[in-house]
Amino acid sequence: MYPPHLVAPMKAQLTDAGFTELLTAADVDNFMENQKGTAVIVINSVCGCAAGTCRPGVLASLANAENKPDQLVTVFAGVDTEATQRMREHIPMPPSSPSIALYKNGELAHFVERHHIEGRSAEMIAQHLGMVYDELCAAEA
Repeated sequence: MYPPHLVAPMKAQLTDAGFTELLTAADVDNFMENQKGTAVIVINSVCGCAAGTCRPGVLASLANAENKPDQLVTVFAGVDTEATQRMREHIPMPPSSPSIALYKNGELAHFVERHHIEGRSAEMIAQHLGMVYDELCAAEA
C-alpha cells in the first residue's frame, strides 16, 4: 500500500479530468452491473509508464476524440486493492497495471495491457485509443 499523499496527484490527474474513482468492490460491482453505452476503465498505477505515457495518453485521447466514451472510471492498483481486485475479476485478461479496458454495454470490447503501454509514447497511446473510440463510440456503433 502506498501512502495517500504520494498517490493523490496520480489519482487527481484522472479524477480532475472527469474520471470517477471506484474505491471499493461494491463500487466496482455497482458500476459493472449498470454499465451501459461505452466506458473506458483505467487501472492506474505508480509506475513510470503510468505517469509517462498511460495517463497522459488517455487524457490526450479524450481531448482530441470526435467520439468519446460515455463513462470514465478508474481504480488504482496497489492502493485501492479491493476495488482493483474486483475490477480484474470482471476483465477476462491476466492482471496488468497500468492498463486500459474499454467496455460496451457490459462487455469487454478492447483491452490495452501494460506491455502495449511500455515503450510507447503518450501520443501513440492517444492515437490508438482514438481509433478504438471511433469504432466503439460512434453513434452507429
